[in-house]
Amino acid sequence: MSQETLRLAALISGGGRTVLNLQERIELGLLDARIQIVVSSRSDVAGVGRARDAGLPVTVVDRKAHRDEAFHAGITEAIGDVDLVCMAGFLSLWRIPDAYTGRVINIHPALLPEFGGAGMYGHHVHDAVLAAGRTESGCTVHFCDNQYDHGPVIVQRRVPVLPGDTPDVLAARVFEQECLAYPEAVELFAQKRVTLDGNRAVIR
Repeated sequence: MSQETLRLAALISGGGRTVLNLQERIELGLLDARIQIVVSSRSDVAGVGRARDAGLPVTVVDRKAHRDEAFHAGITEAIGDVDLVCMAGFLSLWRIPDAYTGRVINIHPALLPEFGGAGMYGHHVHDAVLAAGRTESGCTVHFCDNQYDHGPVIVQRRVPVLPGDTPDVLAARVFEQECLAYPEAVELFAQKRVTLDGNRAVIR
C-alpha cells in the first residue's frame, strides 16, 4: 500500500452495498484507497454486519439515541483523521465541520438537482422518477454541504427509463452505474484531479 493511499471514512444507514462495492474495488487493486472506518447511524441495519464481515472497522453513532449536537459531534469524532468522507446511503444530516469542507462526497440515485432532498432516498426516488414520466434517470456523485443532496456535481451517469419499469427494476439499473460512478469520483479525488472551488467542482 503506497504512502499516497487515500484514507476513507464511509457513512451508512442501511445495507452497505456502496461500501462493499468500494471495498471490492480496493481489494482488486482498482482503487488506491483504504476504508479506515465505517460509521453507521443505526445498529440494526445489514450494512453493519456486512462491513464487519468484510473486515472493516465499524462504529455506530445511533441517531435516535443522541440529541442533535451530540450526534453531530459523535459522527465527527468517529470519522477522525481521514482524507475523504464518503456518504454511502447515510440518511441523517451530519453538520459538516469547516475542516472537512471539500472532503465530503455523496452518491444519489437520480440526476440531481431533480429528485433530491429530504425524504428522497431509495425506492422513493425511483417511484418519483417513474411518476414524473421521465425517460432517463441515473446517479450523481457530488460534494456535500449542509443540505440534503445539494452541492457541486462531480460525476453523473445516465440510464434509460424503459416501458414497464418498476421501481425495483429501475433501481437495479441505476445501481449498476452507481458502482462505477462512485469509485470514479473517489479516484479523481485520490489523483487530486477534482477540487471544490466555491460552488463549483473543478476537474482537471
